[in-house]
Amino acid sequence: MNAWSARMLTRSRSRGPGAGPRRCGEEPEPLRRGEAAAERRKSHSPVKHQRKAQRLCVAYEGSDSEKGEGAEPLTVPVWEPQDWQQQLANIRAMRSKKDAPVDHLGVEHCYDSSAPPKVRRYQVLLSLMLSSQTKDQVTAGAMQRLRAQGLTVDSILQTDDTTLGKLIYPVGFWRSKVKYIKQTSAILQQRYGGDIPASVAELMALPGVGPKMAHLAMAVAWGTVSGIAVDTHVHRITNRLRWTKKATKSPEETRAALEEWLPRELWHEINGLLVGFGQQTCLPVHPRCQGCLNQALCPAAQGL
Repeated sequence: MNAWSARMLTRSRSRGPGAGPRRCGEEPEPLRRGEAAAERRKSHSPVKHQRKAQRLCVAYEGSDSEKGEGAEPLTVPVWEPQDWQQQLANIRAMRSKKDAPVDHLGVEHCYDSSAPPKVRRYQVLLSLMLSSQTKDQVTAGAMQRLRAQGLTVDSILQTDDTTLGKLIYPVGFWRSKVKYIKQTSAILQQRYGGDIPASVAELMALPGVGPKMAHLAMAVAWGTVSGIAVDTHVHRITNRLRWTKKATKSPEETRAALEEWLPRELWHEINGLLVGFGQQTCLPVHPRCQGCLNQALCPAAQGL
């Protein structure tokens, strides 16, 4: 074998610098232009060393397609509050009697169950609009008076503002609600055939309808859990229990924080559960911590 043949044999056994480790059985790649000179300089290195390098096998982590469908995906740790499951169990125990105002006078109990589905859904939405900044007892009374007059989209549009105001008084902001009810009813008649929209976005586009009302309307009227309905009770209690990473300043901010970690199967339950708990035990002022099963687990109770 002449010197030129020996040099070519050496080049065929070596890979260029920067090419990286080769898999077992992988064919060498063609040399690139910048690597040729380096290969000629390395051609005088001992053949024994080159053979040792050829036996090196590097194991690579396979891609998803190489691993197959049985491989488990990587999981990202999700933040959750300390002791929240025990706190929830204690609240359920304290609410087991279902004797809070929301349990008998809430939105689920304000519509006419014998009315056609479209009318029932309209009455659900109307009761939610009336409930803002209003106690359940007052909302239920207003709904009872409206239903006695025949509560439909057409009947509301045929009722003058003065009469409608007398029927819903003394709900909070009743003058504004007269205007919102009339505007919303006209939109429902013109665009939805007297029914209510079946999406959160469309519901929130109606005058006088906010996020909490929209999510509750989806749950009660359409049977769809679209999100957590957060009112002042849920906002207050979840902040006291530290169910958010940091203190939240609004119900909508609280909703977003809760939906990041609270299991979705609990979203529908949490509103009624915490509203009743807030009406009976975790009051806005002077909460009844002494009779609360979560006294030792509640961060807010430690400072009272």
